[in-house]
This record gives sequence, structure tokens and C-alpha cells, in this order.
Amino acid sequence: MNPSDKSDWSDPSDHLLPKHGGYRKLRGFQAALAVYDATVILCDRFIDKRSRTHDQMVQAARSGVQNISEGSVASGTSKKTELKLTNVAGASLEELLRDYEDSLRQRGHRLWDKNSPEALAIRKRYRSDRSDSSDCYDIRTADPEIAANTLICLIHQATYLLRHQLRCLEQEFLEHGGFTERLYATRTRARGQQGDQPAVPSNQRPSALPVANQ
Repeated sequence: MNPSDKSDWSDPSDHLLPKHGGYRKLRGFQAALAVYDATVILCDRFIDKRSRTHDQMVQAARSGVQNISEGSVASGTSKKTELKLTNVAGASLEELLRDYEDSLRQRGHRLWDKNSPEALAIRKRYRSDRSDSSDCYDIRTADPEIAANTLICLIHQATYLLRHQLRCLEQEFLEHGGFTERLYATRTRARGQQGDQPAVPSNQRPSALPVANQ
């Protein structure tokens, strides 16, 4: 398991509300954010801002980012919600992937093979690039074919990481359960600790009601 793709606690069963919301450290979120930023740039350059296609592609890219963050924030009380929204994020990016593939096909442009020198160069650059720039991959100056293929490579990286993240979340849920189970376990431990306390003799117990001073 990649440390950046798991939750921030060592043993979630020890906490009723474990640490959650650390989505900015997730590799899947970082990859989805790179896709979102690059998609906004590409769409503004090559697609009419008034068109439905422009809006759909930008919203699909945004959905990938937003659903990861919302799922992470909700994970403290609902692992089911986190799993669902992380899966929705992946589905949104798959929809965006089809838009880029369709765009290349309809314009007669070449779709890079995943093992082509160009695709391998983008993947190598992604693994080593940790820049905070919104245009890490030079989409502002790339021609349409290179820009679209670059985005396709980035989407493949993001969806791969999200699938890995989902497997980690599933395993974490199997090992530690969800909020309802933690709530029950915490309450059971608390009641058990109360039962272990020694009984107080009746002559030492405080009166049920205080006696007013005469």
C-alpha cells in the first residue's frame, strides 16, 4: 500500500472519529487535479466556451477532483460514502477520457500507443514532476494533438491511482469496519470499563437529593 493512498491513522478501530480529510496528500487527488487544471486550459484554447462540450469536459474533470475531496472529508463517519464518491470520481475521469479519444478520432489526429515514446515520456515526467504549476505539461503552447494525448496519459495515471485507492479503502473497511461498528465497539468498551470499577458501599454513597441547611 502506498503510504500516500491510505488514511492518516495507524489503527482506525482505536478511534470513534479517526483522522480524515487528508485528501491533498493522496496521489489520486494530485493526479486528478493535474487533469482538471490541464483540461480547463485545453478547453479554453480549442473549444468554444459557449458550447456544451466545453462545459461537459470541464465539469467531468472537476467532478474527479471534487468527489475525491468530498469522499475523504466524509470518511470519518461514512466509509460507504468515501468508497462511493471515489468510484464516482473515477467514472467522471473515464467519461473525460472518452471525450479526448473522440476528439482525436474526429479530427483525424493520432492516438498515442501507451508504449509509444511520447506516452512513456509523459509518464516519466509525471512520476518525477511535483510542480505546483497549473500548466506542468505545457498545455498552453502544445498543439491540439499533443495536448489531447498528454491529457489522455494523465487520465490513465489518475484512474490507475484511484483504482489502487479503492482497493486500499476496501481492505481498510474489511479490517476495521465503518462508523457504526466503531460506535458500537467504543460504547461496548466504555460499558466494560464501567463494569470493572469497584462497587461503592451503600453507606458511602451520596444521598440521591441534597439536604437543605436548616
